[in-house]
Amino acid sequence: MSKSEQAIQYFRDNQKLMTGSYLDLVRIPSISTDPDHKADMVKAAQFLASTLADLGFDRVEIFETKMHPIMFAEKKSGNPNAKTLLIYGHYDVQPVDPLDEWKSDPFEPEFRGEYLYARGASDMKGQVMASIIALDSVLKTTNLPINIKYLLEGEEEIGSPSLEGFIADHTDLLSCDMILNPDAGMVGKDQPTLVYGLRGMTYFEVRVDGPKADLHSGLWGGNVANPAIVLSEIIAKLHNPDGSVAIHGFYDRVAPLNDEEREQIAANQTNEQVFLEVTGSPALYGEAGYTPLERQGARPTLDVNGFYSGFIGEGAKTIIPAYAKAKISCRLVPNQDPVEIFELAKKYILSIAPDTVRIKVFLHSAGPAYLANDAPGAQNLVDALSEVWQTPVTFKREGGSIPVATVMQRELGVKSLLTGFGLPDDAIHSPNERMHFPSWLKGIEALIRFYLSFGED
Repeated sequence: MSKSEQAIQYFRDNQKLMTGSYLDLVRIPSISTDPDHKADMVKAAQFLASTLADLGFDRVEIFETKMHPIMFAEKKSGNPNAKTLLIYGHYDVQPVDPLDEWKSDPFEPEFRGEYLYARGASDMKGQVMASIIALDSVLKTTNLPINIKYLLEGEEEIGSPSLEGFIADHTDLLSCDMILNPDAGMVGKDQPTLVYGLRGMTYFEVRVDGPKADLHSGLWGGNVANPAIVLSEIIAKLHNPDGSVAIHGFYDRVAPLNDEEREQIAANQTNEQVFLEVTGSPALYGEAGYTPLERQGARPTLDVNGFYSGFIGEGAKTIIPAYAKAKISCRLVPNQDPVEIFELAKKYILSIAPDTVRIKVFLHSAGPAYLANDAPGAQNLVDALSEVWQTPVTFKREGGSIPVATVMQRELGVKSLLTGFGLPDDAIHSPNERMHFPSWLKGIEALIRFYLSFGED
């Protein structure tokens, strides 16, 4: 029996016990955006630190930041020539609102069929614990052939404000030969996936102020501009009829897709019906001239993420609201500068705004796109995934953004491998988040194979 098979057998024999740590981590309500959960953030960081210390890590340290802790851990193999693998993850989760749409307690994991339901079950506590449990299985059955480092943060869901500075200040601590970031996912439960590209993002807010206070709509309607209407009209002008973004200069730096890349994207077997089933939408929408998969990962977009104005409670209240605001994000592709896109958006919005209101446009966060189909260890991971799933690996350009990959490439000089075992219908960031448990179990076995093959190369 090979070393990989021995470690996998150990995991299978101890699956229930080892899964318990995953459930315990999910039970901690580590909501990074909510000040009331600051103590839970510390608790989650300490839980992970204790877990890795119990695995015999040589160094485990929690670094304080202005917001939530960053946890670093290191275990050396004892071989001075061993390669070093850095594993990135985050332990914070999204808020659970609206709570009344959950079918079970968001922080009391519940199995229903093949799925485990809980906030963080997929994004990304499940992925973090898969990497740890796989490592534990290796350590229990053989000598570790590589050095392992962990970098686990608690601010990913709020833009990682502390992480970039931490990485820049600790490049020696984080030096490595390869980076594994399991914060991505699979395109389907039978399609293990390696993500080789990520879109960047510009996230900004538009605020429209009108009267100094809410006004009686009967007395003032027709004489005072309504900020909600003005903002709605501005938003309506952000797209052209063909679904493209109307901001002048938005596409100037976007490289056209060549035939080879379009063929690679088309190799993904996800069809339009899957998109409709996962989203529940009656029909698809998007930029004309591109397939849904091309629009998902290889074309830039603009979306309104939130809109607030006036009275939104039950019943009626006849007012002209004093202000309206919208949160807007642009997903960007390689060559687009996120700050430049913000400036173009701001200029365009101000140019179409009437003088009957006051407009503010301000930036929340920005990160560039990422492209890395040649990251160190890629073939090891591809072989491990295909061995477990017994099918070829799907290569994908992800529609989402993981800015840490770009930061690590710039500061550490190493590209990241992006994978994960969540599915498109895991409802991450939504009520009833879940993890497909059989895929999670397979993911652990794939990581066991990957750890050992990367060390033996």
